[in-house]
Amino acid sequence: MLQLLMEAKTVEASNDAVYYFPLSNGRYEVKPGLIPLTNDVGNGQVDQQVFQIDENFAHYRDVKLAGRAERLSKYYQTSNYSDAVASAIAQLIINRLTQEYPQYFHIERGSNADIKFYNQLTGESLYLDSNYQLQIAQNSSVIPTYASTLDALAAQIQEDITVISRRENGNNWVSAIHLCYPNHWSAEEKIGKDFATIHLPVAGIEKINRRANAIVNTMIIREPMVRFAWGLSTDTRLNHHPEPPPNMSVKQWLGRNFHWEHPRLYLRIERQVIWGLPECEAALFTIRTYFRDCHVIKKDPQLRYQLSAAIRSMTPESLIYKGLADSKADILAWLDQV
Repeated sequence: MLQLLMEAKTVEASNDAVYYFPLSNGRYEVKPGLIPLTNDVGNGQVDQQVFQIDENFAHYRDVKLAGRAERLSKYYQTSNYSDAVASAIAQLIINRLTQEYPQYFHIERGSNADIKFYNQLTGESLYLDSNYQLQIAQNSSVIPTYASTLDALAAQIQEDITVISRRENGNNWVSAIHLCYPNHWSAEEKIGKDFATIHLPVAGIEKINRRANAIVNTMIIREPMVRFAWGLSTDTRLNHHPEPPPNMSVKQWLGRNFHWEHPRLYLRIERQVIWGLPECEAALFTIRTYFRDCHVIKKDPQLRYQLSAAIRSMTPESLIYKGLADSKADILAWLDQV
C-alpha cells in the first residue's frame, strides 16, 4: 500500500526524462490536437516512439504492481475484447518494444509459432502461443498472477493502455483498459462505453463530441498520432484513482490542495499515443504521465507567463473539472510572485 502513495520523480529531477510543455500558446484548449507520431517535438528520436522508458521505470512498475495487488479489477477491465483484437494489440506492443528498446526486450519464436518475450528490466519471460495468448509468465512473482497477455504486457511498460474497438455498423466502445496511473477517472466507470459518453464529464467537450465518430475513424485508419493533455497537481503521485485506497481520506488522496504557505505545484502532463489497427477495426491508445516542477517553471519568465495565461484562460466549468476552482487565485498569485 505504501507504494501507492509514493511520488514519482519530476522531469527536472530525472537524468534522462523527456521535456514537454503542451501549453506554450498560453491557452487552455479542449481539442483533439493530433499530430503525426513522426514529428520531433523537441526530444529527437524518442518523440517518434510509442513507448518511453527512462530511469524511473522501477517506480512506475511498483505503482502498477501495488494497484494490481490492491484490486486488479479496479485498474484492469475488458468488454467484448475479441481474440483477434487482443492478438493484434499484443503483437503491436511487442513489436514496438523490441524495435524501440532492443537492449531491454527480445523475442524468440518456437517451432510451433509460439513466442517467448523477455524483458531484461523485470527479468520476466512471457510465453505466448501462436495467437499471442499468455501461457506462462516465467520468473514472475506478481500477485495476483497475470490475468491475460495485455495485463502482463502492461506491467512491462511505463504507459497506461486503452483499446477502442468499432463494430461494422460504426458503433464504437472501449474494449480494454489497463489504467494504473488514473488522473481522477476509473477503468470500471469507462469500460464498454463509446467515445462520446466517456468524454461527457470533460468541460468544453461539446464540439468534439459532435464529431466523435469521425475522430474514432481517424484514430483507427490514419497514421500513428500523438497528443498531449495537462493539468495541475499538488503531488507527483501517479495513481489518482477517484476511489482512494483503504484507510485514506478522499481529501488526502485528491492531490489538489494548494497551500500558499507551503506551495507544492506540478504540471501533470500526459503524452497520449494513438496507433490504429484498421484490419481489426481497433486502435491502441497509450498514456504516459510526466510531472514538471512549477517551482522550476516559475523561474523561467516565458514559461511562467504561459502557465499563468493558460490558467487565466480557463472557463469556470474547466476550472471545476480540473479541480482548480478554489485554488486558482492563490496559484496565480504565487506564480506572479517573483
